[in-house]
Amino acid sequence: MTREILYTESAPAAIGPYSQGVKVGDTLYLSGQIPLDPATQDLVAGDIADQVRRVFDNLAAVAEAGGARLTDAVKVHFYLTDIGDFAAVNEVMAEYFSEPYPARAAVGVAALPKGAQVEADAILVID
Repeated sequence: MTREILYTESAPAAIGPYSQGVKVGDTLYLSGQIPLDPATQDLVAGDIADQVRRVFDNLAAVAEAGGARLTDAVKVHFYLTDIGDFAAVNEVMAEYFSEPYPARAAVGVAALPKGAQVEADAILVID
């Protein structure tokens, strides 16, 4: 098995011992992204929709580093500190994806790194 480690300065640097993403064959595994501005490593200001957009932009940047597009996602996992934000996630997700949509899970959690309200990771398959 050959693994290619994905890295881009267009997404936040890893804040622990992990890679932004890993490509194995035609499959990309994107690590969880919180709404960090890649230039400052600070959480973005704004409401939950702004934060979800930043998360998707970060995921898209790592996808591009692996030769893919975010729309190649087959599975997306969301982690929310307030499951009541689920409707906002749906609205923003519709800005980034069209049918056929990827599979998805949304999980309520007690806390996320750096006090973020949302985190998402994804699995992509390049056609």
